[in-house]
Amino acid sequence: MKKILVIEDNEDVRENIQEILELSDYEVLTAENGKEGKEKAIAERPDLILCDVMMPILDGFGVLRILSKTPETADIPFIFLTAKVERADMRKGMNLGADDYLTKPFDDVELLDAIELRLKKSERLKTSFDKKSGEGVTGFFQAIKGYEAFKELSENRETRHYRKRDILFEEGEYPKQLFFLNKGRVKTYKSNDFGKELIIEVYQAGDFLGFIPLIQEGKYTESAAAMEDCELAIIPKKEFFSLLRGNTNVTAQLVKMLANNVVEKERQLLSIAYDSVRRKVADALLQLANTYDENGQAEFSILREDLANMVGTAKETVIRTLSEFKDDGLINLKGSRVTILDKEELEDMPY
Repeated sequence: MKKILVIEDNEDVRENIQEILELSDYEVLTAENGKEGKEKAIAERPDLILCDVMMPILDGFGVLRILSKTPETADIPFIFLTAKVERADMRKGMNLGADDYLTKPFDDVELLDAIELRLKKSERLKTSFDKKSGEGVTGFFQAIKGYEAFKELSENRETRHYRKRDILFEEGEYPKQLFFLNKGRVKTYKSNDFGKELIIEVYQAGDFLGFIPLIQEGKYTESAAAMEDCELAIIPKKEFFSLLRGNTNVTAQLVKMLANNVVEKERQLLSIAYDSVRRKVADALLQLANTYDENGQAEFSILREDLANMVGTAKETVIRTLSEFKDDGLINLKGSRVTILDKEELEDMPY
């Protein structure tokens, strides 16, 4: 029995949809606001989500944005329910990854046809992936043997040490090796003609850098610099390709890395285009806290300039926003060190 989550703040509409779906032999979960719906989607992993657009606490766009960047829920078909469809709203929803829109009022046939179509499409995609991979989409994306082989590749290699702000490589150069970060943090970034940076990604110990241009046999599309003193293992290009050709698990893991990279860059571009400054700063803080927490207390260090370059705004704007967050009791500041005090409020920051 397929499981469907209905996120709708209007009780009459919610109960009506639930009745229609249960009569059609679907298992139905319900939520009366976006925050509750987001939590149920992550906990229950439904087969499809029906979600109202305009809701209190967290609207439908916010729900979709969060679920689309959560690996466990990113592939769940998502249908918006809305009383009206403006072209800009529809484009925004589709850019975020919505599969369909249903305009209220809709009848039971229209609702069930949309659900059936999206479920069938989802099943076809999974079946296609199963045939190609031989092990199914779930097993493929949970494979870990490839990553272990990557780690073995980095052992007993030439190591190089970089000081804070040292350049690893620059945009436009041809790659000659793969980098494995043993210690420290490295940022990749792009610069405009006036020298303004936009940080694309921040890497920590255990991450690989520069494998995409190696595979493409093209130039670096970004520059990389040390954010603090770093140690990197240098893996020759020839050995990297030998491993790819000889180990299918490594190839599978590389596909996962590439997919995650594409999804994250799409999410970052959407955030820069549509989110408020407070939302963008909150997302950057949460990303840093989740990835680079140094002592289990949601603490990390980041220069204001680097944070501004992650967000894509002026340093003065970031400083002002951080002060507002501190006054609101969401974070604590001590020099370059940031401590997250209220993660839930940051996650629910309006878009």
